[in-house]
Amino acid sequence: MVGGPCARRLARRSRSALIAALTVLLVQTLIVWNFSTLDSAEEREKAGSSSSSVREKRDRVAGNNKAAGSDSFQRGVQRQHLPPPGRGASRHIQQPDGYYSHRPKEKSKVDSNIENSVPKDFENIDNSNFGARSQPHRQSIGATSNKQRERLQAHAQQQAWHDNSHRPGRSSNEVLSVGHQSLAVSNNTSYPGGQGILGGQQQHHRTSQAQPAQPQHRHQHPHRKQATPATLEVTYDEPPKCEISGKEAISALSRAKSKECRQQIAEVYCRHKEGQLMPDAVTRYCPIEGKANVNIQWDEDSAESVSSKPVRIAFVLVIHGRASRQFQRLFKAIYHISHYYYIHVDQRSNYLHRQAQVLASHYPNVRVTPWRMATIWGGASLLTMYLRSMADLLAMRDWNWDFFINLSAADYPIRTNNQLVAFLSKYRDMNFIKSHGRDNARFIRKQGLDRLFYECDTHMWRLGDRRIPEGVSVDGGSDWFLLNRMFVEYVINSKDDLVTNMKQFYAYTLLPAESFFHTVLENSAHCESMVDNNLRITNWNRKLGCKCQYKHIVDWCGCSPNDFKPADFHRFQQTVRPTFFARKFEASVNQEIVNQLDAYLFGPFPQGAPGLNSYWENVYDEPDGVASLSDTQLTFYHSFSRLGLGRAAASLQGNPNDHSCRYFPMGHPVSVHLYFHFDQFQGYLVQHHATNLATSKLELMETWVAPKKNFRLTTPPSSTFSRLQFAEIGTEWDAKERMFRNIGGLMGPMDEAVGMQKWNKGPNVTVTIVWIDPTNVIAATYDILIDASAEFTHYRPPLNQPLRPGVWSVRILHNWSPVAEIRFLITPLAYNKHQPIRQKDTLKLHNGPLKNSYMEQSFHGLNPVLNIPVSLAYVEQAKRNAALSGPELERWVDGLVGELWEAADVCAVGPTACPVMQACTKSPWSSMSPDPKSQLGAPRADGRIR
Repeated sequence: MVGGPCARRLARRSRSALIAALTVLLVQTLIVWNFSTLDSAEEREKAGSSSSSVREKRDRVAGNNKAAGSDSFQRGVQRQHLPPPGRGASRHIQQPDGYYSHRPKEKSKVDSNIENSVPKDFENIDNSNFGARSQPHRQSIGATSNKQRERLQAHAQQQAWHDNSHRPGRSSNEVLSVGHQSLAVSNNTSYPGGQGILGGQQQHHRTSQAQPAQPQHRHQHPHRKQATPATLEVTYDEPPKCEISGKEAISALSRAKSKECRQQIAEVYCRHKEGQLMPDAVTRYCPIEGKANVNIQWDEDSAESVSSKPVRIAFVLVIHGRASRQFQRLFKAIYHISHYYYIHVDQRSNYLHRQAQVLASHYPNVRVTPWRMATIWGGASLLTMYLRSMADLLAMRDWNWDFFINLSAADYPIRTNNQLVAFLSKYRDMNFIKSHGRDNARFIRKQGLDRLFYECDTHMWRLGDRRIPEGVSVDGGSDWFLLNRMFVEYVINSKDDLVTNMKQFYAYTLLPAESFFHTVLENSAHCESMVDNNLRITNWNRKLGCKCQYKHIVDWCGCSPNDFKPADFHRFQQTVRPTFFARKFEASVNQEIVNQLDAYLFGPFPQGAPGLNSYWENVYDEPDGVASLSDTQLTFYHSFSRLGLGRAAASLQGNPNDHSCRYFPMGHPVSVHLYFHFDQFQGYLVQHHATNLATSKLELMETWVAPKKNFRLTTPPSSTFSRLQFAEIGTEWDAKERMFRNIGGLMGPMDEAVGMQKWNKGPNVTVTIVWIDPTNVIAATYDILIDASAEFTHYRPPLNQPLRPGVWSVRILHNWSPVAEIRFLITPLAYNKHQPIRQKDTLKLHNGPLKNSYMEQSFHGLNPVLNIPVSLAYVEQAKRNAALSGPELERWVDGLVGELWEAADVCAVGPTACPVMQACTKSPWSSMSPDPKSQLGAPRADGRIR
């Protein structure tokens, strides 16, 4: 009885204590929750404020009519469209800031003396973050503590060097797992320096100031492959000899494709880290302080005088690509029996190599290098190629030359050979090389000479920083030069401290050919022979030519010259300083300027000479193999061939039983050429085999397929809007030359089409662009504000793929009134991986995007506003077409191709049974017709060809 009340009192006390404890816990929880809520609210407020400020800044940019440049939209904001008031506005809901420009502000031009100078503002560019631009933000390691960063780096290193040699290698576009963080890496080389990629920092539409001015959509491209959480497995034959902690080196290792390249990168990094790679100091042998300043005057009269002992020149022709006729024209202009011509063809240009070998077989003083290199822009291989060519020339005892001159197929002489020889004979002891002409420290920084680079996998990888060796003055400029034999022998054969160490230093340098010869010459005993003039004119337009190019092959930004046009001709006649060559020329861009220069130097061709205003450039040759073509090209070329056979069959009128001009197609195309006349693209020339149905014999013919007019302005043009000149849809937009490099716009379902417009000058105006697919689905629409001085605008809407095959249209509207319309073809593919496509693949590639949705938002509400009928019949027919294969697919392809292309003519390459088919050698459009501009012959009595 006594124990009962005590137990009850104890129980009551326990309950009271428990309640009190729970109350305290609840209060603490509420307090913590309240503070966390305040913190998160504050963060959201800050984020909202930041976002709002960004939007306000963007809106301010949008309202600025002085946006720099004309190659992209002249407006900071592009909005997805609402219908005009009172015209179906209820059908469409406004989307917030659907499109906006990331265009950087244009910078002032760079010093024009540097051939491939990086942009002027490059020292401010983030150069080491290679995160994919289209991916959303992930937490940056920069936001973590130093200790956490060190732990993540250590973990990343351990993960990277883990031996996985028995497992298949992964692609470079993966993510290194680091606990709950991720170290994101990408094979995107757009941003070669600056903030590190450790800790999974990903770029989201980040644009450096030196990037090409290309507006971008804020939504990421759904069809692009995104990095997924995975473990990056870096495999080696041997483990690295040091801990790799540099962010640039880790980035390079994550992106390198081959195990051999990764092994080499690790080796180079470790040797550099241990101080075994770069010289600390180099001996200077030049007896004078500073840079020599030899003053060379141009004397037009004395240049024509003949020396008693004229110099002999070794021309090293460094060529690539497929412009064989332009190369032959250059060779024809500079050839003389007294000189020597050593030709190096890029390892990837087999067609041009075959042409060069044929050329060399006809001239005893012409040789092709027995070795070939893939000389990428800015690569160490370019310097290696020059040094090896020099060594070869010195070893040729039967070639007694005095000067080394390097030229590309994009060069052309602006003085005669006699003038060049007279000038060099007068200054035979000089070396002509163009220096940057500005502060050395700034030059070193802008050229990346204080960074370590390494070339493998045809890419220049940035691996970290380095010091410039003491004792020498680093110089540089253009990589086009004229060097005398004495200096070349010194560079190749000398074992002194300067040459040996500079070869070592420049083996790991970006753009080494732009600095190696300058630095060796300026610091050697030959320094007083340096003339700061490479005797050339280079066509620099920094506004167009310095858009951070070559990011796909170098971890840096680069520039390149522009092509000369007829308006530049007066520049060749200047006599202020001695100049003998100019660059760049590109006949596929403009041949007229070459014709003018050729006539100026050598006199005009005879009146009525054939082919003077025509230009042909090969894009495919049978020995290349169909593997060198894309499936889209292969589909088009076969269709072009069939269009030609259809024209041949229609050429005979009368007896339907006469099959002498009827053919059955056989095999793949033999060759394909681009055809230009008066610098206008005229179409494709396809050589192909076919069996004659009358004789059952195989014949070889060439078909000319010309593009139909697919752009039209409204008739009559609006009196209030007359700025638009032309519009075009294509791929491979070259902002520097303002043209599509995919000439003719051959596009398939997996291509990313770009819309381009060309404008007259006039008042600021806003236009609407509407993209419509073959089933009348509005795929995209956006506004462009055209600045008063704008000449070109271009934009690639981020459309989901595959694009539906068929004839698309793009409408250009001003105040919702039609201004122009352009049609373009997305061809269905008859080939997949170079084999006839199978039905399961056609259903994947030809059925349009998922749910027929090209973007996240729908523009269906604009159909009635734009009077674009929605037809279920179109959709059903498209579904049926998507299942076609074999002959039915070919008929569908030919029907579509025939809407935008036509077979203009057909000719016979060899014997033919078709009585109305002309021989190709007599057809002025044919690639087999005479072309006196580039055709070569035996040297004349004066030793020249031209």
